[in-house]
Order: sequence, then C-alpha cells, then structure tokens
Amino acid sequence: MEIWINPRCSKCRSALSILDAESAQYTVRRYLDDPPTEDELREVLGRLGLEPWDITRTGEQVAKELGMDTWPRDEAARERWIAALAEHPILIQRPIITADDGSAVVGRTESAVRSVLP
Repeated sequence: MEIWINPRCSKCRSALSILDAESAQYTVRRYLDDPPTEDELREVLGRLGLEPWDITRTGEQVAKELGMDTWPRDEAARERWIAALAEHPILIQRPIITADDGSAVVGRTESAVRSVLP
C-alpha cells in the first residue's frame, strides 16, 4: 500500500494515524517532493475510477492562475488536466491511497481509509 501525502495536511495526518492504529504496512510518498508522472496519474485515476478534474484542488492559487474553472471536463480535455496535475502536484487532492489489491481511494474520511484495509 502506498499513500500520497502532504505532511502539512490534517487529512493526510489523520489517514496515517488510522493506518498506524491498524498496523497497516504502507509506504509514504510525499508527492510534492516526488511528483507523480502523467502515466502514474493515469494509472491512479483508473484505479480510483475518477477523472482528473475529480481529484483537482481547484481552490489552489495555481488553479486560479491557470483558469482551470473554465476548462472543459470532457475526454478531449482529459490530457490537459493530467499534464497540469503532473506539472503542479499541489493541485492533486490528498491523501490518495493505493492498495496492493489494485484498489485506490482518496482518503479524506475515516471510512475511505478503512475501505482499503484488508
């Protein structure tokens, strides 16, 4: 299991606490320091069953600077969104947990985090 975190994020710290309390085995990826590639983002999106705009933090300043609120949310614009997430990882919703069974969740709630535990 891998968890993408920003250590300053309270939701990330909460997710780590839950995983630790359950003695889960995981690796931490500080995705701001080690940003995912476009291919990694495509894989994670497939595992999540989501589109890139579903995991984009549109309230971030860089999203506003890019004008992302006006970007289309359709198949034709998908790669543009993925490229923006790869270039500006601060835009990626957190934490994202990828489980060994191939599933993944955006672990913003306790129930979401627990859903990937064996």
